Amino acid sequence: MVNTVNKLYARYGEILRYLIVGGLTTVINVALFYLLFQIHLSWFWANLAAWLASVMFAFVANKWLVFGQNDGGRGTLLREGVLFFGLRGASLLADTAILFVGINLLAAPVLGVKIVDQVVVIALNYVFSKLIFK
Repeated sequence: MVNTVNKLYARYGEILRYLIVGGLTTVINVALFYLLFQIHLSWFWANLAAWLASVMFAFVANKWLVFGQNDGGRGTLLREGVLFFGLRGASLLADTAILFVGINLLAAPVLGVKIVDQVVVIALNYVFSKLIFK
């Protein structure tokens, strides 16, 4: 039994760790977005602030916990940080577009749209993270 679990973790551990960190990142993003929206910040600015906070958390957690990158040299951190934030910026565009369509055009509930859009964002971010943390 233990041997089977170890084999499964060896094969799928990175994905499992990514899902856990992605889940925590999503909770940070959605909770902060909703809190800021509830205090009457527009959905756009609430989303931008939530994105910034969650991406900062995700960078650190993905680098060290998910992909096991221990190189903390200034050059490596700068290169990975620029790539990470740049590619997450691309997913921010998808995030913003989904929110715009859902909230402004379809008049759907804000929190529901935010949760649905996070499914797309998580998938995009996994692909982008694999490109950065090799």
